[in-house]
Parts: sequence; C-alpha cells; structure tokens
Amino acid sequence: MIVVALGGNALLERGEKPDADIQESHIQQAVEALAPLARAHDLVVTHGNGPQVGMLALESVRDPALTRPYSLDVLGAQTQGMIGYWLAQALRGAAPGRSVGCLVCQTKVDPDDPAFADPTKFVGPVYQEKEALDLAAERGWVVRRDGAAWRRVVPSPEPLELVELPLIRVLLDSGAVVVCAGGGGIPVVGEASGALRGVEAVVDKDLTAAMLARAVDADALLLLTDVDAVTDGFGTPDARPIRQATPGELRARSFAAGSMGPKVEAACRFVEATGRMAAIGRLDAAVALLHRAAGTIVSP
Repeated sequence: MIVVALGGNALLERGEKPDADIQESHIQQAVEALAPLARAHDLVVTHGNGPQVGMLALESVRDPALTRPYSLDVLGAQTQGMIGYWLAQALRGAAPGRSVGCLVCQTKVDPDDPAFADPTKFVGPVYQEKEALDLAAERGWVVRRDGAAWRRVVPSPEPLELVELPLIRVLLDSGAVVVCAGGGGIPVVGEASGALRGVEAVVDKDLTAAMLARAVDADALLLLTDVDAVTDGFGTPDARPIRQATPGELRARSFAAGSMGPKVEAACRFVEATGRMAAIGRLDAAVALLHRAAGTIVSP
C-alpha cells in the first residue's frame, strides 16, 4: 500500500494561468509518473488545492450575484470534486482494469487550534508586494512573502480525524485506486449535537496524508513536489541536498513553515509512528523514490 501526496505543482506551476486545459495537461503528466505504482500496488492519491481555492475565492469575491463570498470550506469541497474528477479519469486510463474511486472528504479540526490566530497556509496566485498589501487592506486578508512574491495566507489547523476513513477502507478493500482527502480535506468541527460544521481554513494536505497513511497501514508515504530533495541551508551558499535522514536529524534543522516544513513534519510523523519509510522529492521520480534511489529518504 502506497500513499502519494501530490503538490500543487502537479496541477499548476507558479505564475501559470489557471485554465482547465493547462491543469488537465499537468494531471496527465502526474499520472504518467504514478502509473507504474497504480499498476503494481494498492494506491491512495491525495493532492494540494491552494492555487485552485485561491482562484475560486477571487471569483467568489468578485461575483455581483452573491450576497457574500463562499467560505473556504465550501471552496475546498469544490476543488476536491474538480481535481478528483481529473485525477480519476487519468488514472483509469493509466491503469486499465483497475477501479478508481474519488471521495470528497472532511477532516475534523479543533475549533481552539492556535492556527486560527496565526495564518500560515498559502492559497491563491502570487502578487507583487504593493498589490498584495492593497488586496489585504481591501479584503481583510493576511498576506506574506512567498519566495520572491507575495500570497494570501489562511489558517491551517492540525488534522485530527478523517470523517470518511471507513469509506476509504471499503474502496481499498475492493481493490480500487482511491483519490481522497484533497487539499487536506474540508476542515470541520464537531457540534455538541454531533453534527459537523465547516470552518474558514485550509488543512495542510501533507499532514493529512501522513495521518491517512498511518490509518490505512501504508508501507510508504511519498510526498511529491517540484524539487529534487529537501535542502539543508536552502538559499545560502552552503545549501546541499539531504539524501538520507532520520526524523531526529530532520527535526534538528529548520524548514520554511509555508512550504517544505509541513512535508518534513509529515514524513517524520509517518516514520515515527510506523517505522516505515517516507520520501520527499520530484513528482517525475515517484518510482525511484519508492526504491530509495532519489529524493530525500526518511527512515528510522
């Protein structure tokens, strides 16, 4: 059993227009890299949705027909359906004979999570500094620097439980490839009545992937992105790739909270909880990552 978390670059590269045909083209490329895994292993695929949520949020704000914009939990549900549809279609073509199931998933979070007071999760397109600050003043956003550009940030509470986990297990037991928990899952909190209520946040998809991988007893967790490996001293003259590491060795270093940090944390959590391997690296090296021949391999 392999759990794969696709980064946002699997759908949309930085600065690209969010046109459907561009995203579908990236999906096809991503699935080509995943096809050998889909044909040889039980496979669960999850994915990011930051650019798509940000795009839909902008459309919602600008739509004169709406009394108020759609909330982030609703936008998360919309993006899970759209991206899941594209992935499921491509995976069916790449693994003939395998069923592919796609689930819109909810993730329970704590309403008192401190993340609600300290937004860190990047969503939406990139901006120049002045435009980002103007939008923040106009729309009540929080914005932060993301590399050389600026982006909106939203709360990213800790994932506690996947509501649809029993259904995921049923699909896996049937032999299906499962696409689920996109964008970390729709963040929800429990009411006293037992009902669930969506909240204005985005759960980190890598931390949810680690939680999911533990829950389905995965043999490996692959966190796929657009860099070759985790880098020690990123942005400095002494920068070097980390090829092998234990969770303790990675935790002794610091990584950017909005980008590599959650991937490292997710890998560490999975390895610490299971004693199995996690890997971080390029999407097109997915098979090599599983065989410990590329990227950053995290093991006990």
